[in-house]
Formats: sequence, C-alpha cells, structure tokens
Amino acid sequence: MEFDLSAVETATLVFIGTLVFALVLVLFVAAAAFAALVLVGVGRLAWLIVAGTLVGLVHGINDSWDRLVHHASTVELPGDFQGQPSPSTGTYPRVALRDS
Repeated sequence: MEFDLSAVETATLVFIGTLVFALVLVLFVAAAAFAALVLVGVGRLAWLIVAGTLVGLVHGINDSWDRLVHHASTVELPGDFQGQPSPSTGTYPRVALRDS
C-alpha cells in the first residue's frame, strides 16, 4: 500500500515540517550544550593540574630552601673572623650569621 502525500492537507504538512525543524534545533542546542560542558570540564581539569603542579613546585622550593638554611646553620666555619677587616669595605669586621 502506497501513501499518497497529495491526500494530506497542506496545514498538516506544514505542522509536521515545523515539528521536524524544532527537533533539529533541539538536537543542535543539546549537542552544543554537551560540547560546552565537556570543554568546561577539560578546562577545569587542566587548571587543576597546572595549579597543583605550581603549588607543589613552590612547596618543594620552600622545603629545599628551609633544608639549605638549616644545614648552613650547622656548618662550623674554620678560623676566627672577629676583628678581621672585610675585604670589600676594609672597615667593618666580618660577621658569620647563624640561624637562631
């Protein structure tokens, strides 16, 4: 049995065409929204990775500096520097600073 479109009224065809067009628009908007959500998620993940790396790098530098300073405070300098003139100015005595 064949379906004859000439038997269908024009208003019905316009109504069906409008519904199909609306469905195409809804699918396009849904796909665009999904793509936007994916891009926002990827951007947030990238930001978390970069921020975590930078925070870890800063903490590593701080810990390394802290270890270096505490190690330098335990080193005994040979000789007595009190009373010797400083080679740069020639007037002030050299002072060995320690972390207290």
